[in-house]
Amino acid sequence: MAEGLQERYEVLDPTDEASPMEKKLAGAVPDLHGKVVGFLDISKPKGDIFLKRLEELLTQRYRVAEVIHRRKPTYTRPAPDDLREELARRCDVIIEALAD
Repeated sequence: MAEGLQERYEVLDPTDEASPMEKKLAGAVPDLHGKVVGFLDISKPKGDIFLKRLEELLTQRYRVAEVIHRRKPTYTRPAPDDLREELARRCDVIIEALAD
C-alpha cells in the first residue's frame, strides 16, 4: 500500500437479526386415532430412518388412519408452497423430521 493511503474495512454484525416473522402455533390434537398424519422429510441425512420408525410407533400405539410422506427438495430452503399447501389440506397433523 502506498504511504499515506488508508485501507478501509466494512465490519458486519452477524448477530443483527432482521425482524422475525410472528408465527402462530397450531392447536394441539387431543387424539391421533383415525387421524391423517403428514411426515415432512427435510432432506437431512437419516430423516427417512427416523420417520419410518415414528410411523411404526404411531400406527401401532395410536391407530392413525393414514400416513402421508413428503420430502423437501433440499434442507437449505423452505418447502415449496405447493408441498406445504398439500400437507395442510390433507393432514390433521404434520411432523417435520430434523435429523443428521
